[in-house]
Amino acid sequence: MHHPLSTNSSNNTNYYPFHLSQITETPSHHDRALAAMKNHKEAEKRRRERINSHLDHLRTLLPCNSKTDKASLLAKVVQRVKELKQQTSEITELETVPSETDEITVLATTGGDYASGGDDGRLIFKASLCCEDRSDLIPDLIEILNSLHLKTLKAEMATLGGRTRNVLVVAADKEHSIESIHFLQNSLRSILDRSSSGDRSKRRRGLDRRLMS
Repeated sequence: MHHPLSTNSSNNTNYYPFHLSQITETPSHHDRALAAMKNHKEAEKRRRERINSHLDHLRTLLPCNSKTDKASLLAKVVQRVKELKQQTSEITELETVPSETDEITVLATTGGDYASGGDDGRLIFKASLCCEDRSDLIPDLIEILNSLHLKTLKAEMATLGGRTRNVLVVAADKEHSIESIHFLQNSLRSILDRSSSGDRSKRRRGLDRRLMS
């Protein structure tokens, strides 16, 4: 006589829908998922740290404090980039190669562009003068800068075909205002007037010599 218990025990494995080997695989899948999640969190943390490091560096470059929020900081960055782009465009207009026409350009710029000036609140000007080359041009420029109490930070000169262009970066005293730009323009214009009158005198003398010969 067979006992029901013995029959049930012999067919016990038929009630499991999967093999025992499958049971041992489940924890490994779970572990891999946890490891992937952990790696993702660590990568995200490193990414945030890099972003915050860059933002902190930007705070040191711009006029803001450590408590400036990210949105305000980025707005300042955009504004500063626009200013630099405008300054670059203006400076590019001041070509070094002399042109065929007499011209004067005077621009106000920021002291941060020139380490030797502007940090103490002085005004910085960049001036370009293009005219006929003559021996007394440089002495005239020096006299003008001294009379206006302007300190030369940088000077460039190019001469081509009897024409010359002088590009000057000068700093004004603290007592000067932005109106000083007009005094500098007028003084440089007087140089152009003297240069033009000198050219006319030379042409008249040359014509007289040809007529006399």
